[in-house]
Amino acid sequence: MVLDEPLYRRWLEENKESVTRPYTEELINGIPPKHSKPEDRPKWEKEKEDLNSRILSCIENMCNDGKRQGIIFLKHIAKHAPLFNFEKDCEMNCVPLEVDEERVHLTHKHLLLIRDPLQSLSSWNASNDVHNGNVTPNEVGIVNLLYIYANVTSKSDGSGIISVLDSDDLVSDPESIIFDLCKDLNIPYSDEMLHWEAGPKVCDGPWAPWWYNGVHKSSGWVRESNQVYRTLDPKLLPALRVSLAPYNFLKQLTHRYRSRGPPPSEIYEDPRNGNLLVYVGTPGRGRLVPREFAGVSPWDSSVQGGDATWEGIRVYRGKILSLERHLKRLFRSAKALGFQNVHSKEQIMEAIFQTLAANGMRDGAHMRLTLTRGEKYTSSMNPKFNVYGTTLIILAEWKPTQGKTTYDNVKGITLVTSAIRRNSPSTCDSKIHHNNMINNILPKIQANLAGASDALMLDLDGFVSETNATNVFMVEDGILHTPHADHCLPGITRETILVLAKELGIETNVRRISLAEFHAADEVFTTGTMGELTPVTMIDGRIIGDGKRGPVTTRLQESYSLLPERDGWSTPIPPFKDTE
Repeated sequence: MVLDEPLYRRWLEENKESVTRPYTEELINGIPPKHSKPEDRPKWEKEKEDLNSRILSCIENMCNDGKRQGIIFLKHIAKHAPLFNFEKDCEMNCVPLEVDEERVHLTHKHLLLIRDPLQSLSSWNASNDVHNGNVTPNEVGIVNLLYIYANVTSKSDGSGIISVLDSDDLVSDPESIIFDLCKDLNIPYSDEMLHWEAGPKVCDGPWAPWWYNGVHKSSGWVRESNQVYRTLDPKLLPALRVSLAPYNFLKQLTHRYRSRGPPPSEIYEDPRNGNLLVYVGTPGRGRLVPREFAGVSPWDSSVQGGDATWEGIRVYRGKILSLERHLKRLFRSAKALGFQNVHSKEQIMEAIFQTLAANGMRDGAHMRLTLTRGEKYTSSMNPKFNVYGTTLIILAEWKPTQGKTTYDNVKGITLVTSAIRRNSPSTCDSKIHHNNMINNILPKIQANLAGASDALMLDLDGFVSETNATNVFMVEDGILHTPHADHCLPGITRETILVLAKELGIETNVRRISLAEFHAADEVFTTGTMGELTPVTMIDGRIIGDGKRGPVTTRLQESYSLLPERDGWSTPIPPFKDTE
């Protein structure tokens, strides 16, 4: 059985001074308009009953038909929500239901039907004859749907059952969407739900003729063949701005959104990464947001032209390794790029500590700091249009040094030489740790296609430079060699390894190195903040040494692992205070 907007009359009665409908007085008084048919009178009179009374009538009808259980579908309008007691699942001030002195047990399952507010508002003026152009967020309804969601999911008895359905999904794939919905609501699915007879329905409210003349022509879930492109009336923008955030949140609760990719269990190596908080903001105006809501403006320079600099930083046992050196390089890159109104060092460190604290990270974490030139006020490559200051993004993830998203630092990795040459200072200087990463991404694609872990990159003269993601070292006769940092980034981990090698009495040599020398090396390993030191066991099909991690690599790995506890190498993370 179906009840069509059973709280509408009461809502209209309470809002008649601010809301106008062509049937206002008739609905409030339960008297049909003059043009109505005599058989319509009971419908208008029925609207004066409260919600519980109407539900009780439905239950009595079911019992009279010999049914001891059934489904009553109540179609509400979101703006009527304040008239409903979500804690007791009834209309405000109504008593519990009883039939023949027997308490009726009702199981409420709430369904929220959402629609993109831009679509709703774009067609708003087409219904001016009904709502008289009364454009408010309450009329759009998305904010009220969020109110309903909050109330249902906050019920003290934990019985808040709710499903969210997007009208666009319903129209594009009605069969699977309705099937999933029925599963959520624990009701049987039928193909009959996909089709219906055209024309008015017995369950329609008495006001339906004013609203649904066009809809009554439909007989199934069919998208219009002729797409209508509408211009949004600027006066509707305030309602759109208020409505979009609740819509975006509720959209993420739909089946279609949640199944847009592999399940989290297949994506996240650590399940905690599905619930991260991300820092985003301009100087003095940053905030932490859940990962699914994190984003930057389409006018941000990182989006417009990859105009940003970045750093990767690791957290070990309550300390941040080499934080001072990473921040120094970040600011040098920002200066070389000519950034203006840049975050201060203190602001960035405060944002780092906030992010780590919010996510409860003190060990086994990796952060990616991105500092963009900031948001422009018009689309352009010209930095003079950047007037809001830099944008800081901090992505902190639970990420082990060895895992699916990093490398195997015991068994090692394989490399393949890329056909893409590492860019030189004459084109795009790698001393700037910039976000123009296409020179790195294309070789990585080659490595993926070749079944290798990473790609070895040569400079314009054919000498080895680095991999697409890391610096590279080789060992020959006990001497540690690494390429000059003229075509590559002089990595902080690379610099650290040269220091540790000296401490361990390992001779080092920074020079130009040919590919053939790497092919014939005794040991090869890569270095980077994310993966630390990773042995290379094969390059272009040539086995390096005996195909296993070498002794020099092992010694350096062991020395590197002790750095967080050594004086001068790390920055302590302040204590976190849990919510009490």
